[in-house]
Amino acid sequence: MPDSMTCGCGAERHMIGEDTSERLDIIPAQFRVIVTRRPKYACRSCTNGVVQAPAPARLIPGGMPTEATVAHVLVSKYADHLPLYRQAQIYSRQGIDLDRSTLAGWVGKAAYELRPVFDALMADLKSSTKLFMDETRAPVLDPGKRKTKTGYFWALARDERPWCGAAPPGVAFTYAPGRSGQYADDILKGFSGILQVDGYAGYNRLLKRVDDRVALAYCWAHARRKLHEVAQSGTAPIAEDGLKQIAALYRIEKDIRGLAPEVRLAARQDQSAPLIAAFEEWLTTNRARLSAKAPLGEALKYIAKYWDGLCLFLTDGRIEMDSNAVERTIRPIALNRKNALFAGHDDGATNWGVIASLIETCKLNSVDPHAYLTDTVTAIVAGHKQSQINDLLPWNYAK
Repeated sequence: MPDSMTCGCGAERHMIGEDTSERLDIIPAQFRVIVTRRPKYACRSCTNGVVQAPAPARLIPGGMPTEATVAHVLVSKYADHLPLYRQAQIYSRQGIDLDRSTLAGWVGKAAYELRPVFDALMADLKSSTKLFMDETRAPVLDPGKRKTKTGYFWALARDERPWCGAAPPGVAFTYAPGRSGQYADDILKGFSGILQVDGYAGYNRLLKRVDDRVALAYCWAHARRKLHEVAQSGTAPIAEDGLKQIAALYRIEKDIRGLAPEVRLAARQDQSAPLIAAFEEWLTTNRARLSAKAPLGEALKYIAKYWDGLCLFLTDGRIEMDSNAVERTIRPIALNRKNALFAGHDDGATNWGVIASLIETCKLNSVDPHAYLTDTVTAIVAGHKQSQINDLLPWNYAK
């Protein structure tokens, strides 16, 4: 308000309009204590005993945290990449003393209760006929040896959005103590269809299956990377020519993204197939001219080795040209690995995979991970039926 509403002429001023401005303010996270009162009742006319309403179910029996508090710890650790010791420091600044081991206990209990939801997620993914798979390191503390051992997260992902598929996107991370293709085979038990992967040889054992047949589609991004590395190291006109041909294929893919599989397939047969034929001739010619031990020769050898799988996208409109969809889901794992350095033990790595799977699937389906985990854990501790566990999957929560 002005200092005075009276004009210099003596008349009263009247509002003729207003200016508005907005500023962004923040209220730091606050803790509150929720008190649950359960009165006890008894009859004064007899001695039939005392009655009292049962205590509400809790994730941590007799513990302090609400389900929302535990969900906040999970999201901070696995979505925002804040290790538990940093979270403990943040809470300490607000006068709440929580030891890292206490927080770790909450995480373990939550992962245990969420395991059936993870299993349902994995089963739903494996019911599809087109999936992606990749693996990434998972350092784990090796008790008694004062060092870490290298385990792996195997990521199984589904993303049908590029071809308007009906199934929602999702990803599941399974921890395994090694990188043997046997682990991929075990994870994919019950899956039949097309699996899009990089050039790791461990996946070849999937081709030897008698039941649950799997076809491997390979990744053009990895093939391109081989040529790009050669082109970056110096003058390499052959590598640059190969990169231009691959870029032409990707331009076609950009135009048909989001269309139905049959439309994508028709466009590929009409536009991409001639480019692939020309690329194959270019590949054969240059491999004959170059030493197989030269960097460029090794790059061309890699492409030739996986040629059939690289060309599989010409036969099915559901196949992508690369496996970038699953590699994007792995990036948060790498960030968490960088900040937390390692998992405390194998069970901790397994818990990491369970919770990260649900959080990343939430992100893929535009679901708030904190709200989802809070409501899902609350439903589980309240006795949600195992027969209706699919109702707790992130995409069903979104509905």
